[in-house]
Amino acid sequence: MNEQEELFSKLSETTTLPELQKYIKNVIELRGFSNKSVQDEMLLLLEEAGELAKAIRKKLPNGTIDKNKISHYTAIEEEVADVFIVLAELCNILDIDLYSAIINKEQENIERKWSESNE
Repeated sequence: MNEQEELFSKLSETTTLPELQKYIKNVIELRGFSNKSVQDEMLLLLEEAGELAKAIRKKLPNGTIDKNKISHYTAIEEEVADVFIVLAELCNILDIDLYSAIINKEQENIERKWSESNE
């Protein structure tokens, strides 16, 4: 078993968000992509978000897609995973604890008064 497989084998449904973020950091290092700049990672995040949008559009009843390239489109779940992985790695580059960032933001959101005019 190689190192990446060993790291992967430790993941389970009880893996926490901080553990998952650390796993992504370790795997990115193993794959040799740990020297990316914030700008490069941000562009990759936007690219992955675009691929997610394309996968969603493929599933829409009246989605306009090239039927000849249908085999080139990936599943929505795969694209969601890609977006999450790249977001987690962007957080790693910026030294942001994703779990803490979500908790802190939700604490702020709890205090907000929500209405459609807030959008």
